[in-house]
Parts: sequence; C-alpha cells; structure tokens
Amino acid sequence: MTRTPVSAPKSARSTPPLPPPRRSWGRRLLVWLAAACIWGGVAVGGVIAFYALQLPPIGELMDQTRRPGVTILANDGSLLATSGEFYGAPRRVQDLPPPVWQAIVAIEDRRFFDHFGVDLIGLARALVVNVTEGRSAQGGSTLTQQVAKNVFLTNEKSLKRKVQEALLALWLERNYSKDQILTIYLNRVYLGGGAWGVDAAAQRYFGKPATELTLYEAAAIAGLLRAPTRLTPLRDPAATAGRAQVVLDAMVRAGFITSAQAQQAAASGAPMLGQIAAPRGGRHFADWVMEELSDVVPIDRDLVVQTTLDPELQRRTEEKVAAMLAQEGGDRKIGEGAAVILDRDGAIRTMVGGRDYRRSQFNRALAPRQPGSSFKPFVYLAALEAGWLPESQIDDAPLRIGTWTPENYDRRYHGRVSLAQALAESLNVPTVKLAQDVGIKKVIALAHRLGIRAKLPANLAVSLGAGEVNLLDLTGAYASLANGGRAAWPYGILRVSDRSGAILWEGGAIGDQLVAPDLAEAMRAMLRGVVTSGTGKAAGVVGEGAVGKSGTTSDYRDAWFVGWDSAQGRVAGVWLGNDDNTPMARVTGGDVPAKLWAWLMLD
Repeated sequence: MTRTPVSAPKSARSTPPLPPPRRSWGRRLLVWLAAACIWGGVAVGGVIAFYALQLPPIGELMDQTRRPGVTILANDGSLLATSGEFYGAPRRVQDLPPPVWQAIVAIEDRRFFDHFGVDLIGLARALVVNVTEGRSAQGGSTLTQQVAKNVFLTNEKSLKRKVQEALLALWLERNYSKDQILTIYLNRVYLGGGAWGVDAAAQRYFGKPATELTLYEAAAIAGLLRAPTRLTPLRDPAATAGRAQVVLDAMVRAGFITSAQAQQAAASGAPMLGQIAAPRGGRHFADWVMEELSDVVPIDRDLVVQTTLDPELQRRTEEKVAAMLAQEGGDRKIGEGAAVILDRDGAIRTMVGGRDYRRSQFNRALAPRQPGSSFKPFVYLAALEAGWLPESQIDDAPLRIGTWTPENYDRRYHGRVSLAQALAESLNVPTVKLAQDVGIKKVIALAHRLGIRAKLPANLAVSLGAGEVNLLDLTGAYASLANGGRAAWPYGILRVSDRSGAILWEGGAIGDQLVAPDLAEAMRAMLRGVVTSGTGKAAGVVGEGAVGKSGTTSDYRDAWFVGWDSAQGRVAGVWLGNDDNTPMARVTGGDVPAKLWAWLMLD
C-alpha cells in the first residue's frame, strides 16, 4: 500500500541561522580605552615601582653633610661677611612670629594645611594658567614636595625626579605633622646671599634672629623664594620690595592679615631695603681673613671668626681715601689708593684695599710695590745696630758704583750731614753709603726680622726702595718700632669658635724683642725729624707725637707715607698710585699721602 508523505509540523522545521550581532564603533572604542587604561596603569605603576626602588635611603639622608660656612665678625660683633653655606639657628614653627610661616604659606602653598602632600587642585589650576598664558607661569609643587626635593633630591628636571618627589611627599605627610614639615622647610630653604633657612636670612639681611622679624621683613624674606639670587636685597632692593608687596597681597587674600596691616607694613618697611644693599665696609679685609683662616684652623665645620676690625673707623677710613682720590686724583693722575691702620701691637683696625670694592676686589694693601724712601729706616736702623749714632756724620758727595751714580732728589749735594739729617731730608747718597758700610745683606736681614716677607734682591739699589714690599708688611714693620722694638706682627683674627661657642683658636700675643729698646727710641726720634723738618712736614699737623717716613719711586709711580702717633698708639700706612704702574703728576710721599695720613690720624 502506498503511503502518502506527511508534512512535518511547523515547529520542527529547520530555520536558517541568525547573523552575529554587529558591534558599534563606540563600544569598540570604549573597550580599547579600557584596555589602554589598564595597561597604562600597569605601566605607570611599573615606573613608580621602578623609581621607588631607586629612592635614596631616608634615614641616611636626614643626616646630610654640607660645605661648612664661615661667619666673619668685626670687633664689636657686627657682621662683616659670610662664606660658604650660612645656616642660622634651627627654628621651630612654634618659636617664630606667625607672619614668618604665614607669608611663606600664602605665597608658596595656600592649601598646605588641606592637601595630602600633592595638591591635585593646585596642579590643575597651574595647568590651566600655563596653557592659557602659553608659558610656565605657575608651578604645582607643594611645600611638602619642595621639602622632599630640598632634603632628598637634586634640582634635576626629569620624570624620575618628579615621581620620586611626589612619592617622598606622600611619605613625609604620613610620617610627619604639618608643623614638622613646615619646620624642615623653614630651616632648609635657600634664601639668597649664601643664607639657608629663615634664621640665616634674617641675620644676613636684617641683622636679627628670625624670632624678631616684623611682618614686612617676613614678607620680604618669603618673596625671595621665587628667585633667591636675583631678588636678594643685596643685589636689587627695588625688586625685593616689589616682591614683598606681592607677598603681603597674598597674605591678605589668604586671610592672614588685613589690607590696612599690609599697607602699614609696606610703608614702614620698604625704605630699609636700600640700606641692606649698601655695601658693608671692610670687604678687602674680610677676603684677607678668609685666606688667613685656613692657616689657623681647618675649615671642617661651621666657624665664627671674631676679628680686630673697627667697623666705624673702617667706614671713615674708606670715606677719606675715596674723598682724597676724588679731590686730588684727577689733576694729579692718581688712580688708586690703599690704607692700613694698626694698633701698636699689630691688631688691624682698618684695611682699605682700593677706592671701591664693588669695582675692583683687588687688594692693593697686599700688592707688592716699590716702597721708595719709606724703606730707608731699615738702612739707618742697621747702621745704628752697627755702632753708628744719629749724630754721626757722613759725607753727602758724588758717588759712583760701577755704572750707577745715585743722586739726591734735589740733584744737589750737602757735604757733611748727620744720619738724623740725612734721613729727615731723605738724602739718597748718604743712604747708599751707609748700606755699603753696613752691608746690604744685613739691611735686608733686618727688614725680614721686622716682618717684611718679600724676597729682596741683594743689591745697593734696595737701600733706596728698589725692591718690592706690600703696605701691610711695611706698616707692620713700623709698628714693631712703635712698640719699642717688640714684634707687632699684623693680625686680624682674634678668635675662632664653632657654632656651639667652643673656642678653637685665639691670637694676638705680643712677640719677641726684635730691636733693642734704645735703638727703637733713637729711630723714633729720627723719624720725628722727618715730620718736623724733613720731607714729611705735611704730617706734622697731627701733633707732637707724629713720626713717619715718606716714600716716592722713580717717575712718581708710587707714593707712600708710613708712621705712627705716639699719643694715640696708632700706626698707619698709606699708598697711592696706579694699577697699570703709570706715573702720577709729580706726587711725592710727603705730598698727598702725608696729607691723607694726617687726615686719618686726626680722626
């Protein structure tokens, strides 16, 4: 039987497969972005982990070493100069007047007390400002990040340093309080002029500890943070004042002070910045002290050096040297000058190395120059030691030594003269004859005994000052004569101590007897004759105690006057000339130098 096929039910019929769902480009982009974020996070985490492993050991870095600083003080304790890194006393935030830390927070990190070490809001704001202005106008580093950089890292501009800075900032915030972080910052930040920390800056610029700073002084110091070297009042007081006003305005916006307080502070404080910029006296002296210091103590820690310099006398001496050069220098073709004033024991009270330290740091008080006739007292003292007397006679007559024929300044001869007269009138021929009789080597040995350190040629021309000496040594040698023949080596360092006050070195003791007292007294009487009746009459206005000797070199290239005032106990030396050794306009030692010497002695 034939069967008729039966159709399958509809539900059982096979249907063609549906096409796979189509993904939109938006979903694909989201997937790729998610993947990129994941892998980017992994990469950033890897970079952070890598730099974290290279972080310096925290414990060791908290005890970093630094170059020792030297503070040089005048004899009254006032600051002359600093060298190296100058740190003040450590100061806690709690110990300081509120305006000190408020000024820094207001201008550097107003959200300091609100963020966790890295200020995301501040970073965003800085990014907007920088993009808007098209330049790096703002930074986003917090005070905590600056502490991390100052204490642990360098100023290297790299991704590595920025990442490590952020990591260290987070570590600092976790381990220290805000006050402790701010304390570290206040003591470690650089504020120009070699000053590290607010206490050093307070002493450097205002001559007081940070605990005594006024509102305006605090604002001025905080303003230096932007560019310490450029904005320092030592260089540009106007720029310092302008930046201080910016800080005061920031303090008003931060709510630390009122507008009235800001205006009052600016009105009363700004004028003093110009006084800070005025150069301190004694800079040539301070430079010399730094050179001498290494021979006294090792510079292996912070040192405080108490010196012999009298700052007020130094100021007046500088003014008088400058005034004399201004008065006489143009017509007489005198370009430079130097002056030294010593106590009778050799203590340096003033040292002027030139007319203007800002124009030239070269110290002419230490420069070797020919002393001319101011060297002659060594010849006459050697003759006294050899048995000659001040009243002994010597023939001032023509003399020929080989091809050399020494002549007197007036080109005349005076016949028989006493040693006292020959020295008073600065006669050359009798001086050379004395040197011949005594022996030039004995004259040089005597000069060295009295403190002339320069190597002098062993020829008779040295008796007329043809060798080279410096003003400080020559004045020191005269000081030994003023001291009754006892050594009076010039010295400028009284004592050296460390920051704790422990004394490391003290000096100033009077030396041995170099010349017999009676011979020193005979020389004093002979040099008195120079002032009363000889070439140094211009110095006689000082009074009955004035004694000294003039000196003039060939073609008027150098002019000197060195001597002392028995009444005051001061010994002074003056040199005038030109750095390029060009002649002056007939300037002799008994002329302008003697006038300047008297002017200094009458102070």
